[in-house]
Amino acid sequence: MGRLDGKRAIVTGGARGIGAGIAEAFVREGATVAVVDLRPESDSGEILASLRASDAENAYFQADISSQGQVESMVARVLIQFGQIDILVNNAGILGQGLLAEMPVEEWDRIIGVNLRGVFLCTRFVLPHMLAQGHGKIISIASNLGQIGGAEMVHYSASKGGVIAFTKALAREVSTKGIQVNAIAPGPILTDMMKLETNEWRDQKLSELAMGRFGQAYEVAPTAVFLASDDASYYVGQTLSPNGGDTML
Repeated sequence: MGRLDGKRAIVTGGARGIGAGIAEAFVREGATVAVVDLRPESDSGEILASLRASDAENAYFQADISSQGQVESMVARVLIQFGQIDILVNNAGILGQGLLAEMPVEEWDRIIGVNLRGVFLCTRFVLPHMLAQGHGKIISIASNLGQIGGAEMVHYSASKGGVIAFTKALAREVSTKGIQVNAIAPGPILTDMMKLETNEWRDQKLSELAMGRFGQAYEVAPTAVFLASDDASYYVGQTLSPNGGDTML
């Protein structure tokens, strides 16, 4: 018997990295998962085949989470197919690097549009259904850079700090209505996204980590499973941080 038996979940950015790790962990625990990603299904790699090998009901939906229309449509399609949404994991995100004094406004808008607006949009259009059914779990993937900041990553840090504040504020709105809202703030995790960083950045960050190594996607997934399960029944507005000692709070 799994910890998420019978649950229906959406995992955004679920085709790669942390999102894929969470989707796979949810399925192992008995959930049915809708993977949402900007990539078309034909470019989703092995994740969908892997999930469907466990349960044919697992599904894939292509959507740009920074687009209101696409998010509304995606949520409607998931509800038609699944009948309910018990868990929303706002994982999709993008990374950028550059000095603020030289940053194009369009780059700021791009990062905020996916990392913060996307969390708002997905939550905004899933939340009414959770409120109507009287229960739900909303888990947003932030970053420890939203807690400590990162040089040459002001836009990214601001977006992830916004996710943490969003989590706390929404938790105060809906926790008495059966909805639990929490966040996860990973440290540096070895995913395709990290490949966008410079070698100098990676070397410096590695030297700062108490564990002396970067994390893996599978090391974040158990935190998401915990927050999605009944074991986390008294966690509200919290930010849990699997980060290898990069941030100690």
